Amino acid sequence: MRTFTSIDELAAAVGETLGPGTWYPVDQRRVDLFADATDDHQWIHLDPARAAAGPYGCTVAHGYLTLSLLPVLLGRLYRVDGVRMGVNYGLDRVRFPAPVRVGCSVRATATVGRVEPIEGGAQLLITVTVNSDTGDKPVCVAETISRLYAGPPR
Repeated sequence: MRTFTSIDELAAAVGETLGPGTWYPVDQRRVDLFADATDDHQWIHLDPARAAAGPYGCTVAHGYLTLSLLPVLLGRLYRVDGVRMGVNYGLDRVRFPAPVRVGCSVRATATVGRVEPIEGGAQLLITVTVNSDTGDKPVCVAETISRLYAGPPR
């Protein structure tokens, strides 16, 4: 875990790679709950027997579930002190090159891309690569954009 003492220190780290982080398990219960939350009940995610005969040999996580894990995975890579609030601002390019097989674990590596001043703080672009412990190809590559607002937590 890398701790930046300020937004300025984070800005000085542009180009630096953070991680890899620690492994995070993806189990069937998490996939089932995500399916319920999003009403995406496709068999490839929820039916282990049918999925066993499918293209991946088991159930796989939703791509958007993998994407939704970015906050926890990034939280294992770095933090910035002197920030009262951080918000997700958006995403640029997002790809899912390989599936996340249920029962595997994932972890992230990130590269600090840009840190630009905004009113009250900074806008941060980080390129995140998520890998699985069951494959060679990344399971997600995304450019995340966050806004960090300076000051003590309220």
